[in-house]
Amino acid sequence: MSDSLQGLDYDLVVVGAGIVGLATAYAARCQGLSVAVVERQAHSVGASVRNFGFVTVTGQRAGAHWRRALRAREVWGEVAPRAGIPVLQQGLCVLAQRPEAMDVLEAFALTEMGQACELLTASQTAQRYPFLGQGVGALYSPHECRVESREAIPRLARWLQQEMGVVFHWSTAVQDIALPAIDTSRGRLRAERCIVCPGHDLNSLYPAEIARAQARLCTLQMLRVRPAQALHLPAPVMSDLSLVRYEGYSALPQAQALLARLQQEQAEHLRQGVHLIAVQSADGSLVVGDSHVYDGAEAPFAHEAIDALILQELQRVLPLPGLQVVERWTGTYASAEDVVFQASPAPGVVLGIVTGGTGASTAFAFAEELLAQALA
Repeated sequence: MSDSLQGLDYDLVVVGAGIVGLATAYAARCQGLSVAVVERQAHSVGASVRNFGFVTVTGQRAGAHWRRALRAREVWGEVAPRAGIPVLQQGLCVLAQRPEAMDVLEAFALTEMGQACELLTASQTAQRYPFLGQGVGALYSPHECRVESREAIPRLARWLQQEMGVVFHWSTAVQDIALPAIDTSRGRLRAERCIVCPGHDLNSLYPAEIARAQARLCTLQMLRVRPAQALHLPAPVMSDLSLVRYEGYSALPQAQALLARLQQEQAEHLRQGVHLIAVQSADGSLVVGDSHVYDGAEAPFAHEAIDALILQELQRVLPLPGLQVVERWTGTYASAEDVVFQASPAPGVVLGIVTGGTGASTAFAFAEELLAQALA
């Protein structure tokens, strides 16, 4: 990395090295454009490295966003082996703990999004997943995959630089964009087009434009736990609470009866936005979460009571006596009524934010949309 950026010229500059920015750089290089990524941090530290690394297709909002997830899963399948990113798990198991949850899964299986998914009875679930807690059945989806996000994002960036020819300018803040000039804390770049992928930074660039998204910041808590005895989790696991949060399920009429029961039985989980995703890492530990607290700013402090709710749900779904919590962290993402926000605040400039907490699941497809808008 040179001390000054003065005089460097590219077809496209991408602002932000989260998953949306990296996916955009990849899409642009696939079309033969010269690309630079400008990131204010020394490396990616935001939501893209703090999540499950779970590429979720099943349960996404029906329609365009579900199709984004399908496309993004396809691109992950192409990119991961080329970038040396291990795919640690495939598929998804949603355990139904209550009859009302099974009703939701049965209705979901009849939708377009339920194609290729498999409904399991209680006995079939117990036979296939003997380590799960008590349930009345389950839904298995073959569509998902899981990577270790804290390793996958740096590997993706290195591969884009070393093999795809993307230039990275780390520790560099973009201060103003007036194409072809892009002024940064280290000098001026020149580019024909610019795609801004700010993640949850809603105030540094084009704040008035971003305000149209009416986004808030969602802070979540997550944990890494180590089972006392070896466990092989072949697929990520979700639970009843997920069925009233993921819109592909919660928008179904059958979800209302489940929600009513959960309000009686797990009201505090709902109040804190807790639902369960449990995924397994290569060392056998599990990443579990998460919660959702919404505000105009990132919540700076984590709460033990919320972690306790997450662990309580984990033990209901995946009983692990003697498990040890080895790591705790928070994450933050922009959240709005719509699941993505894109705009063109100036000629040649496109702004894109995944505002539904599904960046890992949809960014590769969303990036193709942003690039198409920039090139139009």
